[in-house]
Amino acid sequence: MNDANDRMRMVAGTMVLGSFYRKTFDMDHSDTSAAAFFSRVIKLVLSFWAAEFFMTGGLWVVLGVNPVDYAPIKLVVSLVCVLITLMISHIVAMMRARNIAAQVFVSAVLSILASTVATTIDYHLFTYVKPAVGVDYTIENFCYTLFYGVSLFFGWSCFFIAYMYNLKVRAQERRLAISREEALTAKMQALYYQINPHFLFNTLNSIVGLIEEGASSQASRVVLSLSSFLRKTLEMDPLRDLALSEELALQSEYLAIEKERFSDRISVTLDIPQELRTALVPSLILQPLVENAVKHGLGRSSGDLKITISASQEEDRLQLSVDNVSDAGEVLPMVKRSGLGVGLANVEERVKARFPEGGSLIAGPVSPAHFRVTLTLPLRAPAADRLADAAINAAPAVTA
Repeated sequence: MNDANDRMRMVAGTMVLGSFYRKTFDMDHSDTSAAAFFSRVIKLVLSFWAAEFFMTGGLWVVLGVNPVDYAPIKLVVSLVCVLITLMISHIVAMMRARNIAAQVFVSAVLSILASTVATTIDYHLFTYVKPAVGVDYTIENFCYTLFYGVSLFFGWSCFFIAYMYNLKVRAQERRLAISREEALTAKMQALYYQINPHFLFNTLNSIVGLIEEGASSQASRVVLSLSSFLRKTLEMDPLRDLALSEELALQSEYLAIEKERFSDRISVTLDIPQELRTALVPSLILQPLVENAVKHGLGRSSGDLKITISASQEEDRLQLSVDNVSDAGEVLPMVKRSGLGVGLANVEERVKARFPEGGSLIAGPVSPAHFRVTLTLPLRAPAADRLADAAINAAPAVTA
């Protein structure tokens, strides 16, 4: 009977520890405040010893022993073990800044002391208060119980050390994720704020050109249009995504500024499927592409320039293309990756920072008179409350 009882204890302890290791590390430990931490520890300790209590009772039934006879004494012993386990947990928690080896060593010593106290109480209760029927509490039985207690207390201690380490790693991961997000936000803002100066310089050059040509009324209109455009872009959140229709509306305003100067040379076509007009894109992501088309398309030719902005869907990707075709037909030089201008390089950096695995930019001549920049982004749908705004700000399909 003694051997069966001891084996029963060992089996119960193994089942309890195994169950707790599996269940606890599946929990969400997002709240690591002191109060929440110790509240969770108390619940775990109570659950641990409750599981041991009921598993032991179940094994007693299997062995033909009535667990009800021993339940009151076993309950007292379990409550003592709960208090001792909380003390061990508190001591180990105070050592969380020490290395794991030191924590394990202290846990082993505390487990031996704790098991000695619990086994002594167990021995006196079962021997003098309510003797166990059919069980002789010999020295050998005492030693088995002591070893069983050490295995439980030390098993809990190792679990608790692993539990604290798990919380520590999760906290470090959260801090690292926050740091990465803050760094990405700062980078995106820096790249975004490069757009306005770049655009401003180009537009001021256009105004100077109009003034030199004596077109003062046109220059005035450009200044007013520039003021309106800059006000909108400066008030815009650099990390806020826009519906494609909103982005196109902004580019239409920019092109209106350029057409004040080159009204007889620029024609613009928008080829945007209706179902893609609500797709989300980073704000002002097309601005440098359109600027590049105007600047280099007109800069290399004295003829007319046709700009086409198109969108298409390729599986789960959104492809945006800006084509500029010159009527002069002169040969355009190949553009290497290192040869991208400030604007295109800016877009490429923004796309890589925002979508490391789902974005790209390709620029190069299609034919001697045809240059294309293609931007690939993940296809993302807007939130429901953005659909109405996107519809209001939608740009027309074709602008001449």
